[in-house]
Amino acid sequence: MKTKLTLLGGLSIEEFLRDYWQKKPLLIRQAVPGFKGLLDPQQLIELSCMEDAQARLVKQSGGAWQLSHGPFDFEKMQKLRGKWSVLVQGVNHVLPEAAELLKRFSFIPHARLDDLMVSYAPKGGGVGPHFDAYDVFLLQGSGHRRWQISTQQDRTLIEGAPLRILKEFHIEQEWVLEAGDMLYLPPHCGHNGIAEDDCMTYSIGFRTPAYQELAEQFLVYLQDRICVDGVYADPGLNTQIHPSEIGTDMLQQVARAIRKVQWDDDDIANFLGSYLSEPKPHIFFEAPAKPLSAIRFEQALQTHSIALDLKTQMLCHGSTVFINGESHPAGKASYRALRELADTRQLATHSKLTRETIALLYEFYLDGYLEIISNKRG
Repeated sequence: MKTKLTLLGGLSIEEFLRDYWQKKPLLIRQAVPGFKGLLDPQQLIELSCMEDAQARLVKQSGGAWQLSHGPFDFEKMQKLRGKWSVLVQGVNHVLPEAAELLKRFSFIPHARLDDLMVSYAPKGGGVGPHFDAYDVFLLQGSGHRRWQISTQQDRTLIEGAPLRILKEFHIEQEWVLEAGDMLYLPPHCGHNGIAEDDCMTYSIGFRTPAYQELAEQFLVYLQDRICVDGVYADPGLNTQIHPSEIGTDMLQQVARAIRKVQWDDDDIANFLGSYLSEPKPHIFFEAPAKPLSAIRFEQALQTHSIALDLKTQMLCHGSTVFINGESHPAGKASYRALRELADTRQLATHSKLTRETIALLYEFYLDGYLEIISNKRG
């Protein structure tokens, strides 16, 4: 029996993926009943002022747009007037409740998840009509936002604008979303969100890396893993009429050498796991200030659970686990336990964990990738 989800407007996961995912928009009234948001405007502004904040401030005045990047000055943010919007990326990296919210979207593979962005705008604020190259769920928190959408093929942008704003925007549908409502948009669907009053929107974005980007990074990955023996040699060198020309013999010899560079599906899987779990440049992990010894850590696992750090990304494939850009081959039992940790971001540990699993978990613990937490008691 296919479970119908309120989150998807009464659709099953299979129905949503078949009929809407990457195909067409879907408006879902009360996707998350009772949802009022996880932050108030002041808390979001405080986040935008943090030292490592990935934040943007968009201001609109007289038809002109201005874009600034954080971190911002808190006092200056308090004095903003007119039409403006502040957007903060990676809120799930600092707010446990945000990470919990993302778990509702686990029907999409973790390898596709980007992050949770939260935006706030007073009445009239927004970032203009635009399109994104990725899938996004727009969940309304406090207040009301009017969403206008268009499936137009014309993606010409306003020249010279600091934002990717569509030059022409032909509204096909529009709705006003209130707290708990959600709008799903596939890639390249034009949309424009306008605050009807003070409002906050929670954007769950899913990455769609370009093949060019993947190919370039795969070549970087390969350069540390290939070995082509031998050096160029030409003991039978013949004279050339034109010394500036690259000879056919040289071309063929080098071509034979380069063709020795080969890869298989395992190489691609290991690349993808490492690449897709690699933290963004601004993300850092802190080792525990007073780490437990290996023995004390193992003892703690008997009575405590563990949870991934909010910033940690963990993926799995075959018999390998990938965590924050690192790959770790694992035996069957270890892989099953670590995959559970990757799936749910928590693991209720017990004495049945293998020595290999405990050793890997301890390594992750020392790197600051996970933490020990108390088991919840009913």
